[in-house]
Amino acid sequence: MAETRSWSLKSRVALAVGAVLLLGGIVVLWVALAYGGQAAREAYDRLLLGAARDIAAAITIRDGAAVVDMPASAFQMLALAPEDRIRYRVTGPDGATLTGSDAAPTPPRRDGAGPVFYDGDLGAEPGRYVALTRRFAERSFSGPVQVVVGQTLRARHALARDIAGGALAVLAAAGIAIGLFAWLATRSALRPLHRLGRALARRDPTDLTPITLPMPAEIAPVLGALNGFMGRLDRQASASRNLIGDAAHQLRTPVAAIRAQAQDAQEEEDPARRARLLGRIHERSVGLSRLLDRMLDRAMIIHRTDTAPRAAVDLRDVALEIYEALEDMPGGAAIRLDLPPAPVVVRGDALSLVEAGKNLAANALAHGAPPIRLGIAAEGGSARLFARDSGPGPSAAILDGMGARFAAHAPGGAGLGLAIAREVAQSHGGALRLGPGGAADGFEAAVVLPRLGA
Repeated sequence: MAETRSWSLKSRVALAVGAVLLLGGIVVLWVALAYGGQAAREAYDRLLLGAARDIAAAITIRDGAAVVDMPASAFQMLALAPEDRIRYRVTGPDGATLTGSDAAPTPPRRDGAGPVFYDGDLGAEPGRYVALTRRFAERSFSGPVQVVVGQTLRARHALARDIAGGALAVLAAAGIAIGLFAWLATRSALRPLHRLGRALARRDPTDLTPITLPMPAEIAPVLGALNGFMGRLDRQASASRNLIGDAAHQLRTPVAAIRAQAQDAQEEEDPARRARLLGRIHERSVGLSRLLDRMLDRAMIIHRTDTAPRAAVDLRDVALEIYEALEDMPGGAAIRLDLPPAPVVVRGDALSLVEAGKNLAANALAHGAPPIRLGIAAEGGSARLFARDSGPGPSAAILDGMGARFAAHAPGGAGLGLAIAREVAQSHGGALRLGPGGAADGFEAAVVLPRLGA
């Protein structure tokens, strides 16, 4: 299977920071150009207006006619933009040009005496104009005199570019600083992952103990999930080791006995003794088969502890399935059901619960006294799956060791039935409860579990 390659976290952070800086640069460039253009327009519009006012202030009336003595100050102001060409025009009340160029366009509208700014051509280049009207009311001359001054846009565009270039230079420096800080922050943030990787690399393959390293809150769930996964692996590995060890320990003796008895039966010439040997072989084979069934049931239960999904289960359905499975067992027809009318719901694995209940009932059938009751009970926040017989139960000394693996306290027992029930109860957050002996109350073995909705 081909290895799936993905971008590293550093690459993703670098791409994200680069995208943010690129988008931010575009926005800043647009804003800087807009602001630079506006600032340049306002600055050079003031120069135009100042020059127009100087020209307007220099208009005098002589012999009933308007005379313009072009002031040097007006041209000094316009000289602040040395690369730009200028054009001016002064018109009388009748619209005739008193001085300047007739090519200077008049404003598209008249707003009284206030200045009017407008765009127009200045030769082959675009230009910017201002029109200023001065009104005269004298005996020899009356009417408005309009002053129009314009210049090309080279200086304005150069100033706008300077402003935008300065903003971009600041942005570039800020971007480099942000990128450096982002790289350092990413490297520092990913350092716990490198520590975790080194800790895993240094571990022995059989070491599945939890990893205890200080981790940031964002990485702590990963470490918790990893520890949980290793815990499940450890339980599965322990179960496999126990199964192998139990099989080696428990099966060696009965298999050796069966083999020895089979050899004796093969060599025995007396038909009666041969029949007795064959009977023993059969008994041991049945016991070995029962032991194998219990061991495989236990291995299956341990495996399902970490793999089977948990769902809401009504223990009454579990008890009915157990009862139907036990009907074909010797003595199973004598079992009586004791079920409540209302549902008793727990969260668990139905198959594991059925196996636990079957072992409880089988233990009662094998070692208890009839009548035997299989039932469900709800007690506050807990639910109980029990098998109760009418016998006195084991002694206190025997009761203390019941539930452990291979703790058989009766002839022919494998000692795994109650161990399976205990492991199922513990995997569901409950416990195995064994009732005290007593002829009146009998003996009860029960799996006690937390109840849903309690």
